[in-house]
Amino acid sequence: MKTTISAKKMQIPQNFTDYAQQRIDSKLGKFFGDDADVKIVISEHKTEIVIELTVRYNSMLYRAERTAVDKNAALDDAIDKIIRQIRKNKTRVEKRLKDTAFKESFAELVPEQTDYEIIKHKKFKMRPMDIEEAILQMNLLGHNFFMFTNAATGEINVVYKRAEGNYAVLEPDNE
Repeated sequence: MKTTISAKKMQIPQNFTDYAQQRIDSKLGKFFGDDADVKIVISEHKTEIVIELTVRYNSMLYRAERTAVDKNAALDDAIDKIIRQIRKNKTRVEKRLKDTAFKESFAELVPEQTDYEIIKHKKFKMRPMDIEEAILQMNLLGHNFFMFTNAATGEINVVYKRAEGNYAVLEPDNE
Protein backbone atom coordinates (compact mmCIF):
# COMPACT_ATOMS: atom_id res chain seq x y z
CA MET A 1 0.00 0.00 0.00
CA LYS A 2 1.15 3.49 -0.78
CA THR A 3 0.96 5.55 2.39
CA THR A 4 1.19 9.34 2.47
CA ILE A 5 1.47 11.14 5.80
CA SER A 6 1.10 14.89 6.04
CA ALA A 7 0.64 17.36 8.86
CA LYS A 8 -1.03 20.71 9.30
CA LYS A 9 1.10 23.20 11.23
CA MET A 10 3.18 20.56 13.02
CA GLN A 11 6.13 18.24 12.45
CA ILE A 12 5.77 14.50 11.95
CA PRO A 13 8.27 12.50 14.02
CA GLN A 14 9.97 9.60 12.23
CA ASN A 15 8.90 7.14 14.91
CA PHE A 16 5.24 7.99 14.16
CA THR A 17 5.80 7.45 10.43
CA ASP A 18 7.28 4.02 11.13
CA TYR A 19 4.49 3.18 13.60
CA ALA A 20 1.79 4.30 11.16
CA GLN A 21 3.24 2.28 8.29
CA GLN A 22 3.51 -0.84 10.46
CA ARG A 23 -0.07 -0.48 11.78
CA ILE A 24 -1.53 0.21 8.33
CA ASP A 25 0.24 -2.82 6.83
CA SER A 26 -0.69 -5.17 9.66
CA LYS A 27 -4.29 -4.09 10.26
CA LEU A 28 -5.52 -2.94 6.83
CA GLY A 29 -3.22 -5.05 4.67
CA LYS A 30 -5.58 -8.02 4.87
CA PHE A 31 -8.42 -5.97 3.35
CA PHE A 32 -6.64 -3.96 0.68
CA GLY A 33 -4.14 -4.89 -2.02
CA ASP A 34 -0.81 -3.28 -2.80
CA ASP A 35 -2.42 -0.70 -5.08
CA ALA A 36 -4.41 0.92 -2.26
CA ASP A 37 -3.65 4.56 -1.48
CA VAL A 38 -3.63 5.50 2.20
CA LYS A 39 -3.55 9.14 3.24
CA ILE A 40 -3.03 10.23 6.84
CA VAL A 41 -3.41 13.90 7.79
CA ILE A 42 -2.39 14.93 11.30
CA SER A 43 -3.43 18.21 12.86
CA GLU A 44 -3.50 19.64 16.34
CA HIS A 45 -6.58 21.28 17.83
CA LYS A 46 -5.96 22.78 21.24
CA THR A 47 -4.42 19.94 23.27
CA GLU A 48 -5.61 17.06 21.11
CA ILE A 49 -4.35 15.41 17.94
CA VAL A 50 -6.76 14.85 15.04
CA ILE A 51 -6.02 12.05 12.59
CA GLU A 52 -7.86 11.88 9.26
CA LEU A 53 -7.35 8.48 7.63
CA THR A 54 -8.49 7.94 4.05
CA VAL A 55 -8.08 4.72 2.08
CA ARG A 56 -8.78 4.67 -1.66
CA TYR A 57 -9.04 1.21 -3.23
CA ASN A 58 -10.89 -0.07 -6.33
CA SER A 59 -12.96 3.12 -6.74
CA MET A 60 -14.08 2.87 -3.10
CA LEU A 61 -13.26 5.43 -0.46
CA TYR A 62 -13.01 4.61 3.25
CA ARG A 63 -12.58 7.50 5.68
CA ALA A 64 -12.24 7.90 9.43
CA GLU A 65 -11.43 10.87 11.61
CA ARG A 66 -10.43 10.43 15.23
CA THR A 67 -9.27 12.74 18.02
CA ALA A 68 -7.07 11.76 20.98
CA VAL A 69 -4.34 13.17 23.18
CA ASP A 70 -1.80 10.79 21.63
CA LYS A 71 -1.06 10.43 17.88
CA ASN A 72 -0.75 6.67 18.10
CA ALA A 73 -4.06 6.26 19.93
CA ALA A 74 -5.84 8.47 17.40
CA LEU A 75 -4.38 6.46 14.50
CA ASP A 76 -5.36 3.15 16.10
CA ASP A 77 -8.91 4.43 16.66
CA ALA A 78 -9.15 5.58 13.02
CA ILE A 79 -7.92 2.20 11.74
CA ASP A 80 -10.42 0.41 13.98
CA LYS A 81 -13.22 2.64 12.69
CA ILE A 82 -12.42 1.74 9.07
CA ILE A 83 -12.35 -1.96 9.98
CA ARG A 84 -15.76 -1.57 11.66
CA GLN A 85 -17.11 0.13 8.52
CA ILE A 86 -15.85 -2.77 6.40
CA ARG A 87 -17.31 -5.39 8.75
CA LYS A 88 -20.65 -3.61 8.97
CA ASN A 89 -20.95 -3.49 5.19
CA LYS A 90 -19.24 -6.83 4.55
CA THR A 91 -21.70 -8.13 1.96
CA ARG A 92 -21.55 -4.93 -0.05
CA VAL A 93 -17.81 -4.36 -0.05
CA GLU A 94 -16.31 -7.84 -0.09
CA LYS A 95 -16.34 -8.11 -3.89
CA ARG A 96 -14.32 -4.87 -4.08
CA LEU A 97 -11.74 -5.87 -1.48
CA LYS A 98 -8.96 -8.33 -2.14
CA ASP A 99 -9.89 -12.01 -2.24
CA THR A 100 -8.36 -12.94 1.12
CA ALA A 101 -10.01 -10.08 3.04
CA PHE A 102 -12.63 -12.20 4.77
CA LYS A 103 -10.81 -15.45 5.44
CA GLU A 104 -11.51 -14.81 9.10
CA SER A 105 -15.13 -15.36 10.06
CA PHE A 106 -16.71 -12.02 10.89
CA ALA A 107 -20.22 -13.45 10.91
CA GLU A 108 -20.30 -13.85 14.67
CA LEU A 109 -18.91 -10.33 15.20
CA VAL A 110 -21.38 -8.40 13.07
CA PRO A 111 -24.71 -9.68 11.77
CA GLU A 112 -25.05 -9.31 8.01
CA GLN A 113 -27.26 -6.53 6.83
CA THR A 114 -28.62 -7.12 3.35
CA ASP A 115 -30.93 -4.20 2.63
CA TYR A 116 -31.23 -0.59 3.62
CA GLU A 117 -34.70 0.67 4.32
CA ILE A 118 -35.41 3.84 2.38
CA ILE A 119 -38.28 5.62 4.06
CA LYS A 120 -38.54 8.74 1.93
CA HIS A 121 -37.83 9.98 -1.58
CA LYS A 122 -37.76 13.69 -2.15
CA LYS A 123 -37.58 15.74 -5.34
CA PHE A 124 -36.95 19.44 -5.46
CA LYS A 125 -36.00 22.09 -7.98
CA MET A 126 -32.44 23.35 -7.76
CA ARG A 127 -31.63 26.82 -8.85
CA PRO A 128 -28.10 28.14 -9.37
CA MET A 129 -26.63 29.82 -6.30
CA ASP A 130 -23.23 30.55 -4.81
CA ILE A 131 -21.80 28.62 -1.86
CA GLU A 132 -22.60 31.32 0.71
CA GLU A 133 -26.25 31.37 -0.36
CA ALA A 134 -26.38 27.56 -0.14
CA ILE A 135 -25.01 27.69 3.43
CA LEU A 136 -27.59 30.31 4.34
CA GLN A 137 -30.38 28.22 2.81
CA MET A 138 -29.16 25.11 4.66
CA ASN A 139 -29.12 26.98 7.98
CA LEU A 140 -32.58 28.45 7.35
CA LEU A 141 -33.95 24.95 6.72
CA GLY A 142 -32.19 23.58 9.81
CA HIS A 143 -30.46 20.83 7.82
CA ASN A 144 -26.93 19.41 8.16
CA PHE A 145 -26.38 19.42 4.40
CA PHE A 146 -27.77 21.08 1.29
CA MET A 147 -27.52 20.08 -2.38
CA PHE A 148 -27.47 22.89 -4.94
CA THR A 149 -26.36 23.87 -8.44
CA ASN A 150 -23.18 25.93 -8.16
CA ALA A 151 -23.72 29.16 -10.10
CA ALA A 152 -19.98 29.47 -10.83
CA THR A 153 -19.48 25.98 -12.28
CA GLY A 154 -22.99 24.80 -13.22
CA GLU A 155 -22.34 21.50 -11.41
CA ILE A 156 -24.28 19.93 -8.57
CA ASN A 157 -22.53 20.46 -5.22
CA VAL A 158 -23.33 19.61 -1.62
CA VAL A 159 -22.49 21.87 1.30
CA TYR A 160 -22.49 20.41 4.79
CA LYS A 161 -21.70 21.38 8.36
CA ARG A 162 -18.74 19.56 9.90
CA ALA A 163 -18.61 18.36 13.50
CA GLU A 164 -16.34 21.22 14.60
CA GLY A 165 -18.82 23.78 13.24
CA ASN A 166 -17.08 24.66 9.96
CA TYR A 167 -18.57 24.09 6.52
CA ALA A 168 -17.38 21.94 3.64
CA VAL A 169 -18.37 21.60 -0.02
CA LEU A 170 -18.50 18.37 -2.02
CA GLU A 171 -17.81 18.86 -5.72
CA PRO A 172 -17.73 16.22 -8.48
CA ASP A 173 -14.36 15.27 -9.95
CA ASN A 174 -15.11 14.59 -13.59
CA GLU A 175 -11.74 13.13 -14.53
